[in-house]
Amino acid sequence: MNWELYKNFKAEEFACQHCGKEGISENLVSNLQNLRTYLDFSFVVSSGYRCPDHPIEAAKTEPGMHATGLAVDILCRGTEAYKIVTNACDYGFTGIGVSQNGNNRFIHLDIATQADGKFRPTVWSY
Repeated sequence: MNWELYKNFKAEEFACQHCGKEGISENLVSNLQNLRTYLDFSFVVSSGYRCPDHPIEAAKTEPGMHATGLAVDILCRGTEAYKIVTNACDYGFTGIGVSQNGNNRFIHLDIATQADGKFRPTVWSY
């Protein structure tokens, strides 16, 4: 992937936090950069790709969208969270998960399709 195309992001932001492996989808990063450019505020990536041995993925019965490189979690709250959620579909995101309780506030965005075995588009809360 040519990271020079994505002026607001770096490869290490999306690498697995368990092993450091890169596996994020270029389509996801492109969509995220376009959304970031439109909204004009910084995005803090808290989770991108997760290897199968990542503790969160290892605890699941089947791999999640992070394990396929099709998902990202963005730390945000309040107005910024609202703007991300209300604009994400316009930038190709098909799965939107909202966590806005307590100290762990984030928005999950993914680009999964029905071909990936996921009902999309959809929105959920944690």
